[in-house]
Amino acid sequence: MLTTEERIRYSRHISIPTIEEAGQERLKSGRVLVVGAGGLGSPTLLYLAAAGIGKIGIIDPDIVDLSNLQRQVLYTMDDIGKPKVEIAKARILAANPNIQVEIYQDTLTAENAKHIVESYDIVVDGTDNFPTRYLVNDVCVLLDKINVYGSVYRFEGQVSVFNYTSKEGVVGPNYRDLYPVPPNAGSVPNCAEGGVLGVLPGIIGSLQANEVIKIVANVGEPLSGKLLLFDALTLESRILTFNKNEDTNITDLINYEQFCGTEILNNMSEVKEITVTELKEWKDSKKDFQLIDCREQYEFDFCNLDGELIPLGNIIEQAEKISKDKDVVIHCRSGQRSATAILQLQTQLGLTKLYNLKGGILAWSAEIDPSVPSY
Repeated sequence: MLTTEERIRYSRHISIPTIEEAGQERLKSGRVLVVGAGGLGSPTLLYLAAAGIGKIGIIDPDIVDLSNLQRQVLYTMDDIGKPKVEIAKARILAANPNIQVEIYQDTLTAENAKHIVESYDIVVDGTDNFPTRYLVNDVCVLLDKINVYGSVYRFEGQVSVFNYTSKEGVVGPNYRDLYPVPPNAGSVPNCAEGGVLGVLPGIIGSLQANEVIKIVANVGEPLSGKLLLFDALTLESRILTFNKNEDTNITDLINYEQFCGTEILNNMSEVKEITVTELKEWKDSKKDFQLIDCREQYEFDFCNLDGELIPLGNIIEQAEKISKDKDVVIHCRSGQRSATAILQLQTQLGLTKLYNLKGGILAWSAEIDPSVPSY
């Protein structure tokens, strides 16, 4: 039952003929887990809390960073360095103290996913990496939970609803029916690498919240078997339909880093490293070596170490530019993408004289030249 205060708070919902008080009571009984409290999670959490979803879970291991503030509207300058889940909980409870909020300052993994997800009816996927997307999908299928998916990249966004059971009892398609296999590791940049228009996660996250509210209140038609594509530059949107693949068989959670090819990043023992101090010594001594920057063009334009730009996504097809006769140092912002590049070059092409710049641009800025921005 709704309290008098709740009837006033949700009066604009209750006055809608298809929602009314019964629909608002369903929202009050709703249990929704939001995976990722970043660009997509921020608007989703705000609107789910405002709508009166009774129990909201938030899982995210990260702390607030200055670069988040361009799009993650839950946070302010005062929150930098603090756990996102704690700030997010405080903000949405300040907006609506009638709801229950559970937080998990952790990464969703194959080991903890079932335990966390089983307490919720719907999972909102606000992540930006393929291993977690497949994990969210699979645990939802195994536990019979609804997965409200969203993704953003530069000016484009996607929204869909996976594993939704219709009124006729038919279970709709899941993420693997749309994307049976992940793209090659490193071929699709995340937001940090490829960029994203700040307002776009707000649009897509709001659409995810809209799907959740429709499903819980039992109104409208969810995007089950449909993929909404949105272009922020033209304001054009399209809806593509797709079907369930009966051959898709999910029996248990797996090693998603291995499945998506990102487990290669764990093989750091196979990557030779050079520190920024050593790189400076090579530069100062005029050592004959090649320096390659595997970041994106916009990052290179913002700051660089006078290396040759070959973005990670093009590193294999442009491998002829990489010297086979002298030492080659490959760097990125932090050392992760460059390690991926080296592992790809070693395993696919057999190149050997490759060194990863430990800590990347960030380490160079902190230890060698503070005038280089540590973006």
